Amino acid sequence: MWVCGTLWGARAPVLMRQRLLPASSCSRPATASYSASAPSRVRALVYEHHGQPDKVVELKDLELAAVSGSDVHVKMLAAPINPSDINMIQGNYGLLPQLPAVGGNEGVGRVVAVGSNVTSMKPGDWVIPADAGLGDSVIQNASNSGVGQAVIQIAAALGLRTINVVRDRPDIQKLIDRLKHLGAEHVVTEEELRKPEMKNFFKNMPQPRLALNCVGGKSTTELLRHLAPGGTMVTYGGMAKQPVTASVSQLIFKDLKLRGFWMSQWKKAHDPDQFKELILTLCDFIRRGRLVAPACSEVPLQDFQRALEASMQPFTSSKQILTMG
Repeated sequence: MWVCGTLWGARAPVLMRQRLLPASSCSRPATASYSASAPSRVRALVYEHHGQPDKVVELKDLELAAVSGSDVHVKMLAAPINPSDINMIQGNYGLLPQLPAVGGNEGVGRVVAVGSNVTSMKPGDWVIPADAGLGDSVIQNASNSGVGQAVIQIAAALGLRTINVVRDRPDIQKLIDRLKHLGAEHVVTEEELRKPEMKNFFKNMPQPRLALNCVGGKSTTELLRHLAPGGTMVTYGGMAKQPVTASVSQLIFKDLKLRGFWMSQWKKAHDPDQFKELILTLCDFIRRGRLVAPACSEVPLQDFQRALEASMQPFTSSKQILTMG
């Protein structure tokens, strides 16, 4: 959430209320004690209508209701700008908040005040929003994205081999080296994936039974072509803004399966304890050095326009993080 101050007040204007999960298992600076009084005003990046993010988002001061009952006030410390955040502001995402709205859905914060009915957390706790057997190998596109880099590392930690597809670019070797350093076994360009020689590629490794698609269009056609019989392609994004194109023969004779994934819906359909267990597993990977964050550019909240512009540039490799210290 792109808010500097406190969040999740019961009657705070345009601020979204969310469930919280403890982030204490993730690595963070040690603190002996912490105390703070909840401020009555906050700064937030607000948009009152949909449009170009760097045109419609404004940094505003907002009044915050006093904490009471089951309220939890959280000071956001840092929050990323994700593609889904951009789509929400533009007005073309699957779920749109009531306007005016505060941008962002993820981040890490510190509890500054709790209501009298809250027993599960206390001031000083670090929190994150809660409302934000695969075979031997996995193939994915958009492999240099934040999700793609996480998939590479999680797969490596689980002993899975990855085929990582990226768009060609002038500094392609630098990108390949960086992804392999994270644990990627193979990195190929979209153009290389289309070549007939790729058939020989799978003589030395099993065909993937899982494909992760964040692009759409022709890229998905190629992912499906290399899936093993009975494999599944999961679509969680559409960066190319083109439909998923699947061959009828592949669906019938290879028994391929297509399904979508939306984190918001997944969390609604699953027990909160499952999501908590997932987060704690990832925190354990982080603590053991098996999962590191993607390259980030920390941008002060007041310079949000620069961060928004950078997040929409092609071949962006650095995640824009709004800092609110």
